[in-house]
Formats: sequence, C-alpha cells, structure tokens
Amino acid sequence: MTCDTNIEGKVKRLNRIAGQVRGIGKMIEEGRYCMDILTQMQAVKSALAKVESEVLKDHAASCVAEAIASGDEGQQRAKFNELVELMERQRR
Repeated sequence: MTCDTNIEGKVKRLNRIAGQVRGIGKMIEEGRYCMDILTQMQAVKSALAKVESEVLKDHAASCVAEAIASGDEGQQRAKFNELVELMERQRR
C-alpha cells in the first residue's frame, strides 16, 4: 500500500533537495568555507525531515487508519510494528 497524498509536492521538494545536494558537492569541489558547506548540509537535512514527516503523516492517515477501521487485529499489529521499527531506526 502506498501513500499517494500530494505526490507532486513531495517530488518537487525532493528535486529541490537533490539540487541543494549537487550544490553542496560543487561547494566542496570549489573549496568553499566549511561553515557555509555545513550550513547548506543542515538545510538539506531539515528539508528532508519535512518530506519524511509528510510521508509519515500520510501513512498514519491512510494505511494505519485503514488497518484500524478494518478491525483485523493482525493488520493492526503489523502497522503498529512498522511504526515501532521506524522509531527504533531513527534513534540509531
């Protein structure tokens, strides 16, 4: 099951992030000031975190909500476990 809310917006954001990453590579090649490079890296991480948050919200609003509405305990447990595993990976 996929979360297809605002696909175009997410793709646009990811393309912009990809452009920022290419820009960082160019900055490194040019020997730019380290703090400027690090500032751009933080901006990329922040932008990526926002897209990640959108995808997670979509997942909760669609996939998890469907599992809850289904009444299927196995499906509910599977979605719950997916979220727990995601949180555990984020702590690493």
